[in-house]
Amino acid sequence: MNAARLIVGLEGLELTPTEKDLFREIQPAGYILFSRNLESPEQIRELTDSLGELSYDRPFISIDQEGGRVWRTREFSCAPPDAATMAEKATSHQIAQFGASTGQLLELLGINLNFAPVLDLDHFPDQQNGLRGRCWGNDSQDVINKAGTFNRWMRKQHVLSCGKHFPTNGLALSDPHHDLPVADISLSDLLKEDLLPYTALAPELDAIMTCHLHFPQLDPEMPASLSKRIITGLLRDQLGYKGLILTDDLDMGAIVKTHGRGNDIRLALEAGADIALVCHDMKNLPEVLKTLDVRDDDSEKRILKRRKKLKLPPQFSMKNWDTINATLTDLTEEVIGQKRFDPARPSQSPVEEY
Repeated sequence: MNAARLIVGLEGLELTPTEKDLFREIQPAGYILFSRNLESPEQIRELTDSLGELSYDRPFISIDQEGGRVWRTREFSCAPPDAATMAEKATSHQIAQFGASTGQLLELLGINLNFAPVLDLDHFPDQQNGLRGRCWGNDSQDVINKAGTFNRWMRKQHVLSCGKHFPTNGLALSDPHHDLPVADISLSDLLKEDLLPYTALAPELDAIMTCHLHFPQLDPEMPASLSKRIITGLLRDQLGYKGLILTDDLDMGAIVKTHGRGNDIRLALEAGADIALVCHDMKNLPEVLKTLDVRDDDSEKRILKRRKKLKLPPQFSMKNWDTINATLTDLTEEVIGQKRFDPARPSQSPVEEY
């Protein structure tokens, strides 16, 4: 069994004996952390170190750390404003500081890949489509400037970036976590606006994540994350993107309700994705891998090329952790005039798994 083209989720705060045995055997490309895996900075660093010890090659250790409600460490760290607030109120310098501090915080935790920035244009800010507050705006040039600044400064801290969700989640009228939205738009119209952040920032993105939307004018049958026309034909061939291409989580309702486990992974990899994400439902993965044989030399070379960029994390210290959080707290106060972090009273608000 081999999971060299998968990023997988974990059950809890530490690896179970079953997980250790499984991951040693299948050697996934990497792992993704959610709030269920995070309790304190010390615990996270122990977890990420243990993941590295299981792997023959340095794994991608990933997270969604965007700001606002999608800030996985919010229960025990400063939770800076979301992208929408930053775009509206922050200066370019403050956005750069936001990116740099995000990268420093993740690097200290042993996390080397952040699924950010969001590059979707916020066409429907009041719609329940999973994007509330997460977009940098609805003007393509604003998104290029502001998300690009965040991306640039985060990457300076040795944390890889991933633009999302290609070609766009911004046209969704429902939430892909629950069902499969449809965006009936032509390629020519996408090229005028929604694809501009990707074409402008492509050289600075280590990876791009595809979305779980159906674009019938681009592919009558498959959602973007499983579509060879969109992943290979559009993103890889027409737009010339040379970095990693990843799927969004294949455990989302948009895919689970339309494709079975195993078939979804195979379709995504055959469509041209380098890495598929399986974030929650791991119980049948060993059986799936026995029947999965999707080899791609070019994909393996791209994975290896990005893996070579991964740096060993610095030595962990609470002093450095506190310094980074103090910087983020000061930044939050500057941007919105409100303190967001009190170590004595961590946030008790629920964390949404987006």
